[in-house]
Amino acid sequence: MCAATLSLEAIVLALTTPVMIVIADVSAPIAVTVGIGLAVLCLLTAGALRSEGAYLLGWAIQVAAICLGFVVTLMFFLGAVFAALWATAYLLGRKIEAERAAAYAAYDAQ
Repeated sequence: MCAATLSLEAIVLALTTPVMIVIADVSAPIAVTVGIGLAVLCLLTAGALRSEGAYLLGWAIQVAAICLGFVVTLMFFLGAVFAALWATAYLLGRKIEAERAAAYAAYDAQ
């Protein structure tokens, strides 16, 4: 679920690039670096979620997406929505993994 959240967030972050250029008057090189850079980082992180460090990077991406709201105001809202989705996916995933480990442990004890 975390990978799906990051993948969808990558689309939103990539689409902030033209908004930053046209509406927020950010220079094109900076907008491309930030918008496309965060989108690529989302996709790379989604592929690396087998590592615990990737989850920490996922949290950092959520903070960066919310902070992008200082440039594109709507990103305060969208960043918060994706942060909530990320937190939900992260916490539910941890809960499911713990229950699965307990079930395997109970099965192995038989």
